Amino acid sequence: MLRLAIILHLFIGATLAGVGVIVALMAGTDMGFGLFLAALVGFFAGFPVSWKVSQVLYAR
Repeated sequence: MLRLAIILHLFIGATLAGVGVIVALMAGTDMGFGLFLAALVGFFAGFPVSWKVSQVLYAR
């Protein structure tokens, strides 16, 4: 199940990092550090999401 979670995190983490950058840009952040921080938060938010999705997929 860990391997499935890692594979899912490649897609989910990248998606959430992109969403974080878009939200930061829409909020008016134009600093490099603010965009990096938003991408980092999205990337780390992908870990529990991908773990939960892998549990649901593995249970089937």
